[in-house]
Amino acid sequence: MYYKKGVASYYHRKFEGRRTANGERYRRKLLTAAHRTLPFNTKVKVTNPRNKKWVIVRINDRGPYHRKRLIDMSEKAAKHLGLLKQHGLCKVVVEEIPDSVNIWMSHPPEKK
Repeated sequence: MYYKKGVASYYHRKFEGRRTANGERYRRKLLTAAHRTLPFNTKVKVTNPRNKKWVIVRINDRGPYHRKRLIDMSEKAAKHLGLLKQHGLCKVVVEEIPDSVNIWMSHPPEKK
């Protein structure tokens, strides 16, 4: 299992609609991220230890290309962590979520 501490950043809006490394288009309103080595479609929990907020994102791109950064996230994911209020960078903990764990990446289904 992957577990690492490092610095997170987020994609600038100018990347909206551009292709990611796995061929999808980047959408700032989805919970996605870029990581150098984790396989595509891996789900990770990213936690901001400063405010205890966390978000689960799906890896769909490669990067970040800045050597001192661990993960680049979509704008929506960054907003969940409070990263937009911290000048776009913050220390985070990244933990892999096993495939066997049933998670909801945004909202649980509505009850009928």
